[in-house]
Amino acid sequence: MAGAKSHEELVTWQLCRQLKLAVNELVRTGPITRDRALCDQLERAARNAPRAVAEGFGRYLPADFIRYLRYANGEVKEVLDALQDAVDRRYVSPEQILPLQRLAKRATRAIGGFIAYLRTSTPPNESRRPRRNKTDATNQRRRSQAAEPPEPQEP
Repeated sequence: MAGAKSHEELVTWQLCRQLKLAVNELVRTGPITRDRALCDQLERAARNAPRAVAEGFGRYLPADFIRYLRYANGEVKEVLDALQDAVDRRYVSPEQILPLQRLAKRATRAIGGFIAYLRTSTPPNESRRPRRNKTDATNQRRRSQAAEPPEPQEP
């Protein structure tokens, strides 16, 4: 987390929050307000993305954080799909949602980059252990067995 003291310092959270605020503005005006189900879906997905980033930040292990970031990414993708649905239903024009789509795609890229970073990080208070793959362990076992003298056989 590169020294972040709060989830609010994370670019991923900031972008998700900006998307949430933009969605809130969109669903408060125009013909889309008549489709309460679509508005609720948009608001819920947009609201859940920054919450998932915040919750993941509070987890101890990078693997846990990654799981929450993936969830946040799914919520951002759900917002993108619901925005397209709003265009398909002619509640909004493609030009109206273009800034939201760009923001959502930026958030998705930021989340993906953050996940890649977390995969290389070590949990707090733990040293980095070199990973051995299965073939290394097998080869090491074979070498140690070859180095041992054979046991004498009884006549």
